[in-house]
Amino acid sequence: MNIDKDTQLPLLLVNDRFVFPGTEAVIDFSTWPSDYKKMAVDTFSNAHSLLCGNMMILGFYEGDFNQQLLEGNGIKPIGILVKIKSFRFLNNDIIRANLIGVNRVTYTNIRQKYDLLIADYQNYQETAFDGSPKALKIIKKISEILKDYSLNNSTAWTRLPPTILERVSKGGPSYDLIDVMAQYFRMDNEVKMQVIQELDIEKRLKLVVDALAVSEAENQLETEINNEVRRRIDASQREYMLREKMKVIKEQLGEAVDKDRDIDELKKLVNENPYPEKIKEKALDEIRRYEMMPPNSSEAMVIRNYLDWLLKTPWYQTSEEQKDFNQVEEILSKNHYGLEKPKERILEYLAVREFAKSSKAPIICFSGPPGIGKTSLAKSIAEALNKTFVKISLGGVHDEAEIRGHRRTYLGSMPGRIIQAMRKAGVVNPVFLLDEIDKVSSDYKGDPSSALLEVLDPEQNKFFSDHYLEEPYDLSNALFITTANYLENISPPLRDRLEIIPLSSYTELEKLNIAKEHLIPRQAEECGLSSSKIKFSEDAILHIIRYYTREAGVRQLERYIGAICRKTIVKQLKGVYSKNTQQLINIKKVREFLEKERFDYTKKEKVDQIGVVTGLAYTEFGGDILPIEVTYFEGKGKFILTGSLGDVMKESAEIAVDYIKANAKKLGIDPSIFEKIDIHIHAPEGAVPKDGPSAGVTMTAAIVSALTMRAVKSDIAMTGEITLRGNVLPIGGLKEKSISAHRVGIKKIFIPRENEKDLDEIPKQVLSELEIVLADNVETILEAVLVERNDVRSIN
Repeated sequence: MNIDKDTQLPLLLVNDRFVFPGTEAVIDFSTWPSDYKKMAVDTFSNAHSLLCGNMMILGFYEGDFNQQLLEGNGIKPIGILVKIKSFRFLNNDIIRANLIGVNRVTYTNIRQKYDLLIADYQNYQETAFDGSPKALKIIKKISEILKDYSLNNSTAWTRLPPTILERVSKGGPSYDLIDVMAQYFRMDNEVKMQVIQELDIEKRLKLVVDALAVSEAENQLETEINNEVRRRIDASQREYMLREKMKVIKEQLGEAVDKDRDIDELKKLVNENPYPEKIKEKALDEIRRYEMMPPNSSEAMVIRNYLDWLLKTPWYQTSEEQKDFNQVEEILSKNHYGLEKPKERILEYLAVREFAKSSKAPIICFSGPPGIGKTSLAKSIAEALNKTFVKISLGGVHDEAEIRGHRRTYLGSMPGRIIQAMRKAGVVNPVFLLDEIDKVSSDYKGDPSSALLEVLDPEQNKFFSDHYLEEPYDLSNALFITTANYLENISPPLRDRLEIIPLSSYTELEKLNIAKEHLIPRQAEECGLSSSKIKFSEDAILHIIRYYTREAGVRQLERYIGAICRKTIVKQLKGVYSKNTQQLINIKKVREFLEKERFDYTKKEKVDQIGVVTGLAYTEFGGDILPIEVTYFEGKGKFILTGSLGDVMKESAEIAVDYIKANAKKLGIDPSIFEKIDIHIHAPEGAVPKDGPSAGVTMTAAIVSALTMRAVKSDIAMTGEITLRGNVLPIGGLKEKSISAHRVGIKKIFIPRENEKDLDEIPKQVLSELEIVLADNVETILEAVLVERNDVRSIN
């Protein structure tokens, strides 16, 4: 091999092995790229030959070794000239070399020759010690670090070779001691690479000193952690020894050990109670594990807690069921006014249970607006059936583990809320209320509504799986009742398991009776008043209902009744009212106690109006009337919608306008007028959002009235959606809408013919005083509601 060792030498490229000038290191090269192994072997073999004088260049690169690297990409400009003291092959993959660093070199013209890399190089001479203040400062810093090492034997240093220790002990101004520190000091490879490439001695020292500070801080933290761990282990061993001594002392005194007594009680509990065989086997197996463990170990506490849940959860306990039909019906009627369908369904359930002993309990869902008594009805059912009542609220539940429980492996794990409620009930056949099932949400922790499928499916809940109990639990004996405000928010698979019983808003008459029979006596009793000391007139109650509340249920009504009772007591204590006489609450006193009215129901028109038609709306607070106003003026054929209308009502308006355009001649309207006018449709109370598919006929009638100058009768109202052919489609909330029409003095309402099946839901009092007309087509409605034309309005 023809190599001029004075100007060129073999080059070995590395990125994670370092030898600094003035130091000696034994290095294992073990992770070579497969295409580089042979080249590395040849490099050591040829460099160790006499031709090279045992010299080679240790070069450095970043990234992965590849052909682009050989072309010069990623190779660092500064390398180390090293002397190969010895090397040997441990096996095919590992080369162990003893290398001595000589000095830094720069190398160029890297090329491949004789299956190894050759490079031209030039030695870099470090600046000699010149005794300048800068040099003295650097040497002083090095001395302080080495002195600190010799005194404290810092763990940041690895073991120094004897030759280096001799150099350190002799001292003397030498810059290469910085490289000694870098070689034997624990630091990241990235920092070592920077030290090799840094030619400025002061910056080189700063790199080493900064790395020393970081490593010392890490070592100090590690030492503190180790000391704390050792302290805790010692404390734990000390506590264990003391407890064992205490145990022996108690045994010597003849006292029973607490754990042994606990184990005996658990075994007795298992053997003396009729648990299912699998539960007995599981419990005895866990007791054996508990018996073998130290009493204060964390595992023992986990097992003890599990046994507590396993054995105290009801597996066989039942409560006797009330089967007297008449008594059940009496209790339900006493606690709730109306609600015939829920009462009827409960009686059906009892009847079936009487004839079919193995029948499965139904999964009932009471749906309706807030405040109408869904939860209290479930409590009344439990009272009527003489069963234990338990309730869990599902509002905001978004973790599946809240239903199924956590695995026992987790710290602080517990059963799910279903098993917790069953343990609270203490029996396997309670009335179980799942409140606000439509408020369940899902996120990355799982979908609780899917977990509820197993709870509420009669085909699956006989083997409900709770992650904590790990044993199937039979839920089929429980009578599940759920409540929801909006059925649309319940997932379709879950809704399919439920038997929906809708509860509509209370009518004024129902609220009046509920107030007289339930709310007033309850609030008077809570305030310490007897029924003989306070009395509400019907007019006063209706006044509160109409002008102080706007709700589907009776919560706000009860609050105002309670407020009047409290204010009455205050008047009595002040001497304004006599304590011995009954106080009659009339409208005047309602206004005195509750101050100004807070709501005002929409009133019907007093006289026939052109372009104004009364519609019927269904809101979350019950029914109300919704006047629709229409006018037109010169324009370019546009139509304007105002009144916070939703998308569905906007579509209804578009359909109404297009229907009128298509049938203009039949309706007595000049077809060309639509090109010369703009039509404005408005729903009063613009700040209140309005939407729903039942305003089509109202808008159609209002537009036709405005364009034909024919007034609409003020004592009629209508509801229904239309198609482009003028057909009237069915609507919802007929009961609430008809009640609202009756309340404001409407005499006649027009409804879709397909809603005839819903007439039996309307109270008899409303049906007797309200004329209801069934309509198939909007033309029928227009002919009946428009009065004779008084004038002809046209735009030419």
